[in-house]
Amino acid sequence: MDQNQYANELIGSYFLQQWRHCSKTLTLTPSNPGTESDSTRPDSEYEDEREECPTELDTLNSSGGFSVVGPDKLSVLYPNVNLHGHDVGVVHANCAAPSKRLLYYFEMYVKNAGAKGQIAIGFITSAFKVRRHPGWEANSCGYHGDDGLLYRGRGKGESFGPVCPTGDTKYTTGDTIGGGINYSAQEFFFTKNGVVVGTVYKEVKGPVFPTVAVHSQGEEVTVNFGKDPFVFDIKAYEAEQRANQQEKIEYISIPVDASHGLVRSYLQHYGYEGTLELFDMASKNTTPPISLVPENGFNEEDMYAMSQRRTLRQLIRRGEIDETFAKLREWYPQIVQDDTSSICFLLHAQKFIELIRVGKLEEAVLYGRTEFEKFKRLSEFDDLVKDCSALLAYEQPDRSSVGYVLRESQRELVADAINAIILSTNPHVKDAKCCLQSRLERLLRQLTACFLEKRYLNGGDGEAFQLRRILNSGKKC
Repeated sequence: MDQNQYANELIGSYFLQQWRHCSKTLTLTPSNPGTESDSTRPDSEYEDEREECPTELDTLNSSGGFSVVGPDKLSVLYPNVNLHGHDVGVVHANCAAPSKRLLYYFEMYVKNAGAKGQIAIGFITSAFKVRRHPGWEANSCGYHGDDGLLYRGRGKGESFGPVCPTGDTKYTTGDTIGGGINYSAQEFFFTKNGVVVGTVYKEVKGPVFPTVAVHSQGEEVTVNFGKDPFVFDIKAYEAEQRANQQEKIEYISIPVDASHGLVRSYLQHYGYEGTLELFDMASKNTTPPISLVPENGFNEEDMYAMSQRRTLRQLIRRGEIDETFAKLREWYPQIVQDDTSSICFLLHAQKFIELIRVGKLEEAVLYGRTEFEKFKRLSEFDDLVKDCSALLAYEQPDRSSVGYVLRESQRELVADAINAIILSTNPHVKDAKCCLQSRLERLLRQLTACFLEKRYLNGGDGEAFQLRRILNSGKKC
């Protein structure tokens, strides 16, 4: 396989996969065709919202007669006199705490401290013995009311805090106690009446269940998993934790012209020649002056065939596929030499889509029969051919399940593929893989990979890199 064939196969296959990704993640909303629904955005954007969250107490796996869970499945009562240290009324949530986020938090209101006030809140694993206070056994952590101490699997309490104004970490009737997890810092934290009492390193690995426990007659608590407003301002606490993260980030030193170079390389990579000229013109007034020296990782290779790439992108964005083929045959005949290549398939499919767009159905049928016939023997195109052909079955194809191919984003995908394959013809390019994305996009992928690696090292806990959240944060730089 020569270099041109390798590049065509590599780049074509990549953009076919991008198309398939779009078909899975983009749908049309009936009220606003052509828009992306929240439920179908890429997993990394709303992963925390898709996790199952605790909503009530688990009545099947509780400690039996030592605790009575109310009909609401949010209240717990210790009805009898305890005879032994292991006669604890322990009840955990109906599912584990969600972990693909920055924080998780729940609260417990002490309705009655009972005879001894031996109440606890904390987190346990699924293997925990549910007749022991959280924190008394390994792989658990609990904040106890009778002594105000923290227990974390050692059978002996330890002081933490107090941060609360009263200086008293014990709690009793009328107090609201909260338990939370800071996945970024790998810490448990506990609150009393809306104030953080203290934090402790999260030694427990794997999924953990929010848990409450009662241990003397008359003790009664109710649990809030977020259905009602919390006493503790969890939103403010989350904002504070993100601000702490941001402060650390802002102390990291980067070259003063790095952002300029990234934007410039992005415009170069995708052939936005006019925008690049305006950008460079505006940059002449930048203080300090911008350096474009190669050691920053930015060079002029992406300037290759800029004018031709711009022209082809404009043609594809206007739906002029015949003209696109004509220009490619004139400028880069090697790209369209094999009419059954992935790149040619993308162009033929887009031509078919454009005919559907303007209502030329008979012409689309004839074109599809002629061109798609070439790809029937090649299984890697089968699903995409079906998506295109299915457009013919609908009176309003833009509102159908395959209407995503009529979006502008599909034109952009084809334009990006042509842009990448032309960049790969540059004799100075050593590996066609570097033509797939701009440096800015590679940086964002690297950031995502770093966040996911951090999550892996934290036992699966924590967020992925969420660009949408950062862009919507409203932070001015």
